[in-house]
Amino acid sequence: MDSSSPFINVSQTFMSFPHVASAFVVIAVFSYYFFRPKCIYLIDFSCYQPPDFLRATVSNFIEHLTISGVFDQESLDLQQKILERSGIGDGASVPVTVHEIPPNSSLSAAREETHDILFTVVEDLFLKHKIDPKSIDILVSNCSLFCPSPSITSIIINRFGMRSDIKSFSLSGMGCSAGLLSINLVKDLMKIHGDSLALVLSMEAVSPNGYRGKCKSMLIANTIFRMGGAAILLSNKEQDKLKAKYKLQHLIRTHVGSDNESYESVMQQIDEEGNVGVALSKQLVKVASKALKINVVELGPRVLPYTEQLKYIVSFIKRKWGMQKEVYTPNFKKAFEHFCIHAGGRAIIDGVEKHLKLDKEDVEASRSTLHRYGNTSSSSLWYELQYLEAKGRMKKGDRVWQIGFGSGFKANTAVWKCISEIDSKDRNAWSDRIHLYPVSGDGSSALET
Repeated sequence: MDSSSPFINVSQTFMSFPHVASAFVVIAVFSYYFFRPKCIYLIDFSCYQPPDFLRATVSNFIEHLTISGVFDQESLDLQQKILERSGIGDGASVPVTVHEIPPNSSLSAAREETHDILFTVVEDLFLKHKIDPKSIDILVSNCSLFCPSPSITSIIINRFGMRSDIKSFSLSGMGCSAGLLSINLVKDLMKIHGDSLALVLSMEAVSPNGYRGKCKSMLIANTIFRMGGAAILLSNKEQDKLKAKYKLQHLIRTHVGSDNESYESVMQQIDEEGNVGVALSKQLVKVASKALKINVVELGPRVLPYTEQLKYIVSFIKRKWGMQKEVYTPNFKKAFEHFCIHAGGRAIIDGVEKHLKLDKEDVEASRSTLHRYGNTSSSSLWYELQYLEAKGRMKKGDRVWQIGFGSGFKANTAVWKCISEIDSKDRNAWSDRIHLYPVSGDGSSALET
């Protein structure tokens, strides 16, 4: 038969289909490998542990407020009352400049505090993992109320001699939830920049932010904020999976600032006498609960078992029909083994515990962090995670839910999965006193031994 016959051409065409199909499979595999979303790995993190001489016992704190001569008796009594009920213990610390009488709130004092905290945690992290500062591709810092020029990231770049092409970002004014917001920024950057190593720095400067007026809502911040900070090392390099502690699974951001009550719940402002401070609204817990509810509605379908989701849907329908009063609260302990709730204060921790129907053990890390370190703002979630590690509770395969709140008002949450064996004997910010925790009673009484 003639080779130009159409039958032969048809046969040859059909014979080529397996080859074409194989080619498509190969292309699909390579496309998936090269274009799939890369995982974000948390290699390790370091939390600042203030030296013991910076500890501010409750009695010492009140004494300093009294001797300073800044406050009238009514303001002193209010701060003492708040402090004694705060759940903050005698181990929480303030910068050396705050120990001065009167406290030093100068720019140089704020710089000194920032250097002390961040230089320490970054050096610890770099030495532990033998990291060359020039290998850092992305640098993000967050400090809400202290925004110097040059920026905090510039301070770190100068100190450690980082590369000139490093991608650096200094975030300010973002509140106590800015730590997870910084993680989210790194996550988004890593979608574009493959094989990158990122360093996130979270802290709040206490030195320049003491309030010296009489406004009750602004005096609260004086009593709860303490010295602290954290450095977090992240990577999207596949080879770093072998040495990473955790893998990021979900990160959800919620901002309810369009609502005036939420927007004004945490606000830096000037009182009638010209004193600057941060006012905390009486509606703060209500606002936090509202923001968390919105966040959970988005996160829930991604993490909860179908049985829990079904229970919620059924109860929601029944409530619409007037068959029951309350909507079912899903059991989030079926999705997570551990919870890290921002240690912003007893009321915040109590509110989340009640809202999510958690047990005392579930919020132990948060209460212990509040007691030992006070409200360290955006870094508190990392102290809590270190607490779980030091207690030996974090196991490979465990999932931990971090819940952060901040001015604006924002609720940001992150879900991490432990992908390595955590050694509880590795030294961290809890190693020296972990045997004294959890605290007994309301968190302001003596420690259990």
